[in-house]
Amino acid sequence: MKTFLEYVAEDLLSKYGADMSRTAVVFPNKRAVLFMDDCLARLSDGPLWSPSYTTISDLFRRHARLDVADRLKLICDLHKSYQEITGSLESLDHFFGWGTIMLADFDDIDKSMADARQVFRNLSGLHEMDDVSFLSQEQRETLRKFFSHFTDEKDSELKRRFLSMWNRLSDVYADFNGRLLRQGLAYEGALYRSVADDETALFEFDRYIFVGFNVLQKVEQRLFDRLKREGKAKFYWDFDEATIDSCGPALRGYMLRYPNELDNKNSDIYSNFNKPKTITYLSAPTDHIQARYISHWLRERDGFRIRDGRRTAVVMCDEGLLQTVVHCIPPEVASVNITTGYPLSMSPLGSLLHHLITLRTEGQKDRRQAFRIKHVSQVVRHPYFKFLTPAHAELAESLKSAGAYYHKADALSIDDGTRLVFGPIADEQGDPNLAILSWLLNIIKRIASQVRVGAAPVGATHCGRPDPLLQESLFQTYRIVQRLQTLVADGDLRVDTLTLRRLLSQVIKSTSIPFHGEPAVGVQVMGLLETRNLDFDHVLMLSCNEGKMPKGVADTSLIPHSIRKAHGLTTIDHKVAIYSYYFHRLLQRASDVSLAYNTSTEGVQKGEMSRFMLQLMALSPHQIERRALMTRQAISHVLREPIEKTVDVMSRLIARFSAEKNPSPGALLTPTAINTYLRCPLQFYYHYVEGINEPDNDDLDAIDAAMFGNIFHNSAQRIYERLSDATGPRIEKNHLRNLLSRRSFISGIVEEEFNRELYHGDAYMMAHPQRNGLHLINLSVITSFVEQLLKTDLRFAPFTIVGLEKDVVKPLVIETPEGLRLPTTIGGRIDRLDTILDDDGRERLRVVDYKTGGSYMKESDALKGIEDLFSWEKYNKKIGYYLQTFLYSSIVSRDLNLNPRHQEVSPALLFIQHAQQEDYDPRLRFGKEPIRDVGQYIDEFEENLRTKLAEIFTQSVDFNSTDDRQTCKSCPFALMCGHLA
Repeated sequence: MKTFLEYVAEDLLSKYGADMSRTAVVFPNKRAVLFMDDCLARLSDGPLWSPSYTTISDLFRRHARLDVADRLKLICDLHKSYQEITGSLESLDHFFGWGTIMLADFDDIDKSMADARQVFRNLSGLHEMDDVSFLSQEQRETLRKFFSHFTDEKDSELKRRFLSMWNRLSDVYADFNGRLLRQGLAYEGALYRSVADDETALFEFDRYIFVGFNVLQKVEQRLFDRLKREGKAKFYWDFDEATIDSCGPALRGYMLRYPNELDNKNSDIYSNFNKPKTITYLSAPTDHIQARYISHWLRERDGFRIRDGRRTAVVMCDEGLLQTVVHCIPPEVASVNITTGYPLSMSPLGSLLHHLITLRTEGQKDRRQAFRIKHVSQVVRHPYFKFLTPAHAELAESLKSAGAYYHKADALSIDDGTRLVFGPIADEQGDPNLAILSWLLNIIKRIASQVRVGAAPVGATHCGRPDPLLQESLFQTYRIVQRLQTLVADGDLRVDTLTLRRLLSQVIKSTSIPFHGEPAVGVQVMGLLETRNLDFDHVLMLSCNEGKMPKGVADTSLIPHSIRKAHGLTTIDHKVAIYSYYFHRLLQRASDVSLAYNTSTEGVQKGEMSRFMLQLMALSPHQIERRALMTRQAISHVLREPIEKTVDVMSRLIARFSAEKNPSPGALLTPTAINTYLRCPLQFYYHYVEGINEPDNDDLDAIDAAMFGNIFHNSAQRIYERLSDATGPRIEKNHLRNLLSRRSFISGIVEEEFNRELYHGDAYMMAHPQRNGLHLINLSVITSFVEQLLKTDLRFAPFTIVGLEKDVVKPLVIETPEGLRLPTTIGGRIDRLDTILDDDGRERLRVVDYKTGGSYMKESDALKGIEDLFSWEKYNKKIGYYLQTFLYSSIVSRDLNLNPRHQEVSPALLFIQHAQQEDYDPRLRFGKEPIRDVGQYIDEFEENLRTKLAEIFTQSVDFNSTDDRQTCKSCPFALMCGHLA
C-alpha cells in the first residue's frame, strides 16, 4: 500500500525539487511530521533541503502579537470580568465549572468569526427580532423556532435568570478580551481571530503546503483565502470517493474553493475504500478483554503484523485503556511507538501529591496539627515516601499501634524529610494557599534531589539510571504546582484551600506524560486523533462504541443549539462529521481491519457498536466477519486444597492454645474461636494458626460494627457501675426511671466512651473532639440503644447486679482419639451477670449478652437442642450467639466463685434493636420453651463441646473450607482460598 503522505512527498519533489527551504508544510497535528520527513528522505535521489514543518495551531501562534494564556489563568480572569460586569459575588469555586463552558463558547465564537454581540442578543421578546437584516432567511427561521419554544415559559424563574445572564454575556466577552489584551494574552480562538483579521501579518515562506485538513473553521478559511490570494497556499486533500459524502458535505466545497494539488480523479489515490479488505467485528463483554486480544491479534499467522512494524496500528477510541494496552503488547514486539501520553494522575507522583494536599486539608483538623491516621498512613505507605526519609519503614511500623488520630507532630517528625512533610508549614505572606504550594514544591524538590543517578537506588531501573517516568512526572508536577503558585501570588487565583485542591487534581488529571521514542519505527499505539494523515495496512480499533466513536458529541454550552446553528458556530453535526472523517479515512487504505466494541450494558455503557460500524454493514461492499471475544474458559476460582495438619501446623496449633506453652490468657479458647471453626475450619486456620489478622479500621469517618459495639458495651457498663455505686447492687424500677429522666447524664457517658474509643485515650483529642455527620449519627444511635437497654431492664426490675463485663474461664484438657492431651483454658467475657426473679417466682442467675446488630433469633429460627449448636451444616451467626451465651452459662453454673449458692442459671441474649417489643423475652429457647436452667443440658453440651474441640486438634482431620457462600461473602480471607465464584 502506498500512503497518502508518500503521494504528497512525490508531488512536492516533482514540483519543487531538492530545495524546499522556502516551503512550509502545515499539518493538522504534529504526528505526521516525522512520517512526512521519512517519506521525503526515502523518495529523494540525493541530498534534500527539507521544508519547514508546522501545525495549523503553531502557524497562527507564530504570526500573533499575543500569547495564549493557560486554562487556569483564563478562568481566573474570566471570573473577574464576570464579577465586574454582573456585580455577582459568586466564588471562583462555584464559577469554575460553567466558566469553563463560557470560555469554550467564547473560543468557538472567535474561531467561527461570529459577532459576539449578535450571538448574545437580548432574547426577552419577539419584538427584538424586528431588525434582522444582518441574518439570512435560514438564520431568521432558525431563531424564530427557538424563540417560539423559549417563550412557552415566559414567567419562569429559569427564563428570568437565563435572560439576566445572557443580556450581559456580550459585555463579559468584551471586558474579558480587553483584560487579556492589556496583558498581551488571549485564549486560542481570540488569538486565531486576531491573526485572521491582521492584514499586516507577514508570512515569510514562499509557499504554504496545507496537508490533510478536513472540517475547516472560519478562521482557518480566512487564513487559507488570504494565502491563496497571495499565491502562497497549496492544498493536498485526503479523502476517498466512496466515503466522502459520509464525512459531511463541506469537504467537496472546500476542494472547489481550495483546489487539490493531486489529481482528484486518480483512483490509486482516491478510490481505495472499495478495494479488497478483510474486516472483522469483534464483540467483547469488557474493554479489558479487547485489550488482552492485542497480543493474539499481533501474533496471528506467525506474527506478520509485528513484522510489518509501522504499517500496524492499535487505535484506542478510549484512551483510558492505555495502561492495559501497554501491558498487553507481547514481548516479541521489539519496537513500539506510543503516541498517547501516560496520564500523570495514574503515576505514583500524582497520587502522592493528592495524598499530601489531602493530609493538609481533610487530614489536619486543628492548629496543633492533629492528623488523621488514615491520611498519615496514605502518605507514609506511599512507595515514593522512601525518597523523603530513610526511616520510612520504621515510621510505617509505628503507625500500626497508633490511634485514630496521630496528633503529635513531633513523634512523626523524626528527621529532615518527615519534618518537611508533617512539620508546621511556613507562612507565605499570610496566604495559606501560597504556604501549601510552597510546601509541595519543597517536597517535589527533595524527591528530585534523591533520584539523581546513584543517589537513590530505589528510583533506578537498571545500570544506575533513574526511572524516566519518575523524572518526567517530577518535571510535570513541579511545573503545575509552580504555575498555581504564580497565579496565587499574582492575585489571579483567589480560592479557599479545598478549591485549590480540586483545581490541582483537575489539572493533574488533564496532564499527560509524553512517551519518548522513534515515531516512524515499530507497531503504532495511538488515539484516534493521532491517526490523521497516517495510513496503515493493519488496524485494530478498540472500544469502537457509540459514545466513544463519535466521542462526546453532546453540546455542553450556554448557547442554545438553534442560536449556534443560526450564527454558524460549531454544532453536533460538525463534531460527528469530524469523527466520521477520521474513522473512514483510517480505514480507506487499510487491507486488514479489526473493530472491537464492548457489549456490556452496565452503568452508562450502552453496549452498542458505533454508528459508523452500522453504516459500514449497510453501505460498504465488503464482507464483514463477526466474532465474539471471550476468555478461553469461564472464569473460575481454584478452590484452596484442604490444609493438612502437618507436624509444623500441629506444633503451631498446640503452641497457640496450650496452657503450658502459652500461659493464660494467651491460651484461651474463646467462643469466637470455636464459632470461627464451626463457620469455616479454613478461616480458623488462617486466623489462629497462621496469625493473619483483619486490617484495622483507621478511617476516622467510619465507625465499624466492632467499634460501635465497644462504645455501647463500655457505656452500659459505666452507667450500671455508677448506678450501683449510688444505690447498691440491687436495681429497682424507680432507679431506672430516675436514670432515664437524666438524658444528659446518659448522653455524656456515651460521648466520653465514644471519644475514648475513637481517640484511643488521647487526652487532647478527647478534650477537643472533632465531629462529622457520621459521628453525630452514631452518637445519637448508641445513646438511643443505651436508653432502650434501660427501658427493657425496667420491665424486668428489680434485679441484682453480680458482675459487669466479667471474665469467666475454666481449665480444660482436650483429648483426641490419637492420644493427644492438651491442657488449655476456655471462656470469655460476660456482658452482665445478674440475679432476677423469673416468671415462675424463682430467683435465677442470669447470663446476659448484649447484641447491637440487626440479627434476631426469631421463633422460626429456634433450635431444637444442643446438637444444633455444633452442626456444621446448620451453622449461622445466630447459632454462634447461642453457643457463646450457653458456654458462658455452663461455666458460671459450676463455678463456686460465681455461683456459690448453686442457683439455676438462665442464658439470655438481649438484641437491643428488637427489645422495644412489650412481650420481648431475652431468654434462650429450645423449641418454644425458654431455658430456665442450663444445668439440665450441661452434660450433653460439654460432651458435644469436647468432641468438637477434639476434632480441631486431631491431626488426621484437615482444615477444610466451608461450602456456604453467604459465609464466604463476609469472610476476610475469601480471596486467599478462592472460594468465591
